Amino acid sequence: MGTIVWLSSELMFFAGLFAAYFTIRNISPNLWEQETELLNIPFATANTTILVLSSLTCQFGVFAAERGKPGRTGKLHQIKLWGMREWFLLTYLMGAVFIAGQATEYAALVTEHVTISSSPYGSVFYLATGFHGIHVLGGLIAFLLVIGRTFAARKFTHEQAISAIVVSYYWHFVDIVWVGLFATIYILK
Repeated sequence: MGTIVWLSSELMFFAGLFAAYFTIRNISPNLWEQETELLNIPFATANTTILVLSSLTCQFGVFAAERGKPGRTGKLHQIKLWGMREWFLLTYLMGAVFIAGQATEYAALVTEHVTISSSPYGSVFYLATGFHGIHVLGGLIAFLLVIGRTFAARKFTHEQAISAIVVSYYWHFVDIVWVGLFATIYILK
């Protein structure tokens, strides 16, 4: 219950960022036209696809945790025999690739002189995507903690399965927020 209340407060935080984005966009439509031309939409789409697919791998990890299966029971290439750890590790890697993609995009935009201080567009772009990136990093840390906890414990418990489920709530929330940001920033240019 506490996680849901906390995620609701996070939803309000991101709602404020969306409001700022649309307000500044409404005030400076010409600036928006110029700045959004510099966005690499195919790259951002691929990066978004990786993050969205990570929600699927995360959920497969939850299914394994609910079955009481912390680790794989077969060879690594036997995906059907994976446990929560393998699915969460794959989710972690996909999230890390997403963060690396964001950093690559930031570097490209900085070379085009789009920075947080260059214009109102740069400010809201970096604030919205940057805060989202910080949330993704928080999710990555949570995955490592849940995975590490299963190695430290002698037996996989119901509480560990609940922890995996709670982390998945957070990860799905982060993904949903990104889909909204992606639609707002890249599609509704």
